[in-house]
Amino acid sequence: MEGNDIEELRAIWDLWLPVTQELSFQKFIEQSDLLEELKYDFNEKAELRHTETQRPFVFNYYKNVLERNSKRYQALGHLLAQYIYELLEKVCKLQKVYIPPEADKEPRSFFFMSETALTSHHSVLLVLLQDHGVFRAGQWSQQAIIHHGLQHGSQIPCIQMALQAHYDVIVLNPNDNFVDLKMEKEWKDLLTQNIGSSSLKMVQAENFLSLQQPLQCIPKRYSNTPEEHMAYIWDYFISKTEGKDVAFIVHGYGGLVFMDLLVRRKWEVMNKVYAVALIDSEHHAGHQLGSDVQLLAWIKHHCREWVTSPKPLDKPAATVLKKEFPMVSAGTEKHNLAPSSSLQSIFKYFKRALKAKTTINFSRVPIVTRSSTKRKQSA
Repeated sequence: MEGNDIEELRAIWDLWLPVTQELSFQKFIEQSDLLEELKYDFNEKAELRHTETQRPFVFNYYKNVLERNSKRYQALGHLLAQYIYELLEKVCKLQKVYIPPEADKEPRSFFFMSETALTSHHSVLLVLLQDHGVFRAGQWSQQAIIHHGLQHGSQIPCIQMALQAHYDVIVLNPNDNFVDLKMEKEWKDLLTQNIGSSSLKMVQAENFLSLQQPLQCIPKRYSNTPEEHMAYIWDYFISKTEGKDVAFIVHGYGGLVFMDLLVRRKWEVMNKVYAVALIDSEHHAGHQLGSDVQLLAWIKHHCREWVTSPKPLDKPAATVLKKEFPMVSAGTEKHNLAPSSSLQSIFKYFKRALKAKTTINFSRVPIVTRSSTKRKQSA
């Protein structure tokens, strides 16, 4: 990474770090019943550290009791998700949008977008689509947040870079697919403020960490799967923007979800999306796109992938299995660190792609070939 790039990242981080000090994670944990079990906060480097020992997160809090340690880790992940939602709204100034908008009497999913994402014209709209897993909107990797810090595991540096470049942003929430009624009740109990005595809080925390409740899952309409979530937001939000050039950053399974969208909404996506940055993607062009020559030609010119590799960042890293578009090293061999490692390179790619963008629109008219012209002349 060049010196200017490092300074730019530091400047972006400095912009929102003072705000996060007011929105400290420890204050967030204090609202729960797990203050004793989770004495952690983010330091000035945005790394998660114990508030007393300053040591990194330790999984084995209850000595060799896997179930309780797993529940504690699950609770930490839930609190992190709620905390990052707060940062997206209060630090990045994004709006939380529930889907479907008209339904308020049922479990709903949601996503985040910048205020002018649907109204401003002639600006780039960046869409963030993460890997599958337990993590929610605003996260590339929960594990990376816990072990490497917000600047590596969260999407906030990416969002801030986009906003500074005058992009609008949509942050998808593809893993928020259903609600578990029993777990939701437990989360609400844990997050209730001013519960009363500390002994009551301790009892509730102990109950949460020791009980395994059966699932009572209700799917969220239009978000049963990441693919459905993506298609709905494309149809009712992204596709309705006018005069915008759309770019995607997709990580892991997000690559498969994007290719699914490309197949489902072929002409719309080909006309509206000018660049796609795939990061260690799980897509399979052969299975998903088949032999569609138009789609294969489109991804060749509009997609670029950063893959985990021991090679330095941006060095060619093509594999035998994937050769459908340019592939370069993400500068790391760790899947969950690839988004942060390749971030600067991705924005440079977007800038070049936008500059080189053509104004040719795709249409449903069949491509005229020499053989078809000859057949017409001989008829």
